[in-house]
Amino acid sequence: MDSDSVQSQTIDDGAPSAIAQYEKALAELEQIVARLEQGDQSLEQSLEDYERGIRLERQCQKALDEAEQRINALNESPEEQDSAPRDTDGLF
Repeated sequence: MDSDSVQSQTIDDGAPSAIAQYEKALAELEQIVARLEQGDQSLEQSLEDYERGIRLERQCQKALDEAEQRINALNESPEEQDSAPRDTDGLF
């Protein structure tokens, strides 16, 4: 799976596959961290793993941020929702 396909479906879209992709990315990130902590790899492989880990971390953080925004929107009081600016993309 490439990072473009993961980013095309986001938590904000409500796509169940986005949540599954987040979990898969997190599991891969944990494997990378474990390999880096062992220190048995070549420098080149360690750098490649580090770069991949950074991309995965950013992807996971974006998904968490989107989930937090959805939760915050759901927890707004009706008064806050009435005064909030409307999304012109039809998402609200």
